[in-house]
Amino acid sequence: MQQIDISNKPSPHSLRNKVARMLWGIVYVLLFRPSPKICHGYRRFMLRLFGARIGRGAHPHPSCRIFAPWNLTMGDHSTLGPYVDCCCVAPIRIGSHTTISQYSYLCGATHDYEDAHFTLNSSPIVIGEQVWIAADVFIGPGVSIGDGAVVGARSSVFKDVPPWTVVVGSPARYLKDRVIQ
Repeated sequence: MQQIDISNKPSPHSLRNKVARMLWGIVYVLLFRPSPKICHGYRRFMLRLFGARIGRGAHPHPSCRIFAPWNLTMGDHSTLGPYVDCCCVAPIRIGSHTTISQYSYLCGATHDYEDAHFTLNSSPIVIGEQVWIAADVFIGPGVSIGDGAVVGARSSVFKDVPPWTVVVGSPARYLKDRVIQ
């Protein structure tokens, strides 16, 4: 078995990034998380202070977790539901009138398991307009979800989802087209 010295691996995050995340962590714990559920405007304000681009009427729930708000974009009237984990190491864009339901995980990074240092690889996530991400969905780095798509509960999405389709399962697979009546 080959041994590799990994003791001197530098962090992929700059000092500025680490300090900003530390400050955000304090603000999150003391001001964002304990805010009443109805105070969406207050939470939009807090996120904007940290560089997030948040549209009119967006609903970031107090229990959602956001790794780096400066990498988050939420369109008008979009929702980050209860206990959504938004790991925006890379930019994450959520379109207007899109709902990310409870316990979903948007993961903008992974590690290279073939590298002894497990190098961090980040890729943006783009979620279109009028999308519904149902409960407890995992969306991996680099995924784009087209306008009007629906991702069924407890699905795992590792590949792009075409517009106006319904996908389900782990890994997510095409179920049918979404038809609005």
